[in-house]
Amino acid sequence: MAEKPKSVLLPVLAAVVFAGLGRMVVQKIKADRAVKDSNVAAPLDEKTRAWISDVVRTPRQ
Repeated sequence: MAEKPKSVLLPVLAAVVFAGLGRMVVQKIKADRAVKDSNVAAPLDEKTRAWISDVVRTPRQ
């Protein structure tokens, strides 16, 4: 009896999925580190940045 040819598609597909998941994990770790280092809870718009800058620069009485 002749043996069935083995398909290469499944191992290649598994490798692609594994690589994609690994890439997503690395991106998530990098994003978490960037957020942790910046100490900013959310993206700031220009109005909020100007207000914070004004509050920080104005001397208290």
